[in-house]
Amino acid sequence: MLDNAGVLAVDIGGTKLATAVVARDGTIVRRDRIPTPQRDPWSALVALMRRMQAATSEVELVACGVACGGPMSAGGESASPLHIPSWREFPLRRSIMEATGLATHVDNDAKALALSEGWLGAAVDHRDFMAVVVGTGVGAGLVSGGRLVDGASGNAGHIGHIVVGDEGRACRCGGRDCLESFISGAAVESETGRSPAYASAGLVERNGRLLGQAVASVAAMCDIRRVVVGGSVALGWGDPFFDAANREFEARSRIGFTRGLDIVPLGLGDRSALIGAAAVAWRVLV
Repeated sequence: MLDNAGVLAVDIGGTKLATAVVARDGTIVRRDRIPTPQRDPWSALVALMRRMQAATSEVELVACGVACGGPMSAGGESASPLHIPSWREFPLRRSIMEATGLATHVDNDAKALALSEGWLGAAVDHRDFMAVVVGTGVGAGLVSGGRLVDGASGNAGHIGHIVVGDEGRACRCGGRDCLESFISGAAVESETGRSPAYASAGLVERNGRLLGQAVASVAAMCDIRRVVVGGSVALGWGDPFFDAANREFEARSRIGFTRGLDIVPLGLGDRSALIGAAAVAWRVLV
């Protein structure tokens, strides 16, 4: 592979669309972002990707890596991200491949976060961990024995749909009382009528406890040692959210092999999503 090889990284989020060129060592050569349009996000994404390709002539682009919220079919052949209602069974991988002219590899945004944080971030010294995104929705990626767990349909690790309550609260997935129906940005806005950034201390505490409860279930089943959390909602809530999550996990999880697990913020900050998208491609290429 060429010494100046890089991949085009694409992060498709509920609040932003972002692109970057990322080198083999994880260095971000250049990046750009725009707010996710309510109408016609595809046209905006195509323009953003092509602008990035045109601006980075010094790097030989060998592939495109894409991170997007789910659910999606294996490999992102079709995607129905809950945060983009106009995309249902959208042919995401093929469409991006045709728009960029690059071999394209697609995965869930939370699984991409697991790849980036295990590569260069807060889980770099762990072979068994989970990465969680608390943003518009709630997703996760599970790593076991140093390998990302895909599952039969590519959707393994969806902690957002672990049941944590008994209120009968509707979730966008069609179920009830899912973790996502309580702690996601969309759920908080529906409950309070305000942005998650203005959530009360009591609500932040409750949501931290619910995450800790869900992590206790995952830890007992999967024997993980760390949970890395990203997403604008969780990071915006900061220490009170993480402290509540860790206290609840410790109170809930008494079985010996789960002791010592900690729930921590991501280590790569705002670089994590794009490095993760790039890692989706590098995972296949190297």
